[in-house]
Amino acid sequence: MVSIRKELRECGLTPQKRLGQHFLIDQNILDKVIKTADLRQEDVVLEVGPGLGAMTLALAQKARYVFAVEVDSKLVQILREKVTGLRNVKIICANILRVKFEYLFYEAGRSLKVVANLPYNISTPLLYRFIEERKYFSEMTLMLQREVVERMIAPPGRKEYGALSILVQMVSCPTVRFFIKPSAFFPTPKVESAVVQIVWREDLMIKAEDEDWFIKVVKASFSHRRKTLINSLKHSGLPLLRGTEKGMERAGIDPQRRPETLSIEEFVRLAEVLKSIGSWPKSDLIC
Repeated sequence: MVSIRKELRECGLTPQKRLGQHFLIDQNILDKVIKTADLRQEDVVLEVGPGLGAMTLALAQKARYVFAVEVDSKLVQILREKVTGLRNVKIICANILRVKFEYLFYEAGRSLKVVANLPYNISTPLLYRFIEERKYFSEMTLMLQREVVERMIAPPGRKEYGALSILVQMVSCPTVRFFIKPSAFFPTPKVESAVVQIVWREDLMIKAEDEDWFIKVVKASFSHRRKTLINSLKHSGLPLLRGTEKGMERAGIDPQRRPETLSIEEFVRLAEVLKSIGSWPKSDLIC
């Protein structure tokens, strides 16, 4: 791997903290990520934050096509020069949080595989977006902060368990493949990273039409993490009606429990209860 420090210096560039830029400088780690992704010749890949293109070029050797989305316009110029002559790479200058995934899906003619070193500053909101629009993706191999990965895989009762844990585990089977020391990146981050692979579940516990409501309920439940479940819901802005607490109790959910103690199955029941109560007359609204 060409020295990232040297290349940045020659281009007159410095890593942008506001963009969460941490460039992978360890060739062995790059090779492990590519191997973990297990790409086929027919695969179309979405890469997020390609940086100086080391992974982009490696992906192009394995996949049929690569969409590489980079927000830094200076890096985009360098990337486009590097892929000149490669007909299976498209460099897109855009904020990944605003990219229309459906356009890439239709251009590719098939589901996309995501292989990326996600920028630290947008990893969580981007994960939520991937979940909500997962119909455009077959699977994902991601480098993330270790703390984010630990939140993704945390079971109920752990301090890391929260909305991200529930929504990721509800729709997928996340598997941690390996951990990465900070020294593998430049500039060196203060935390370890991890590579996690995400494959979507086929056996969902909720119907597709109920998913948006389920997400709202889960996020509302953790909107005030130190409060009890019922108090967190009351202060979340989610409209609640009289009878909410009794309805929760009938469903076997104690309103005084802490949100982090509820299993995914219990959150499914909670969402069903709140949706059912939501069909009552609005005169019963309590908050």
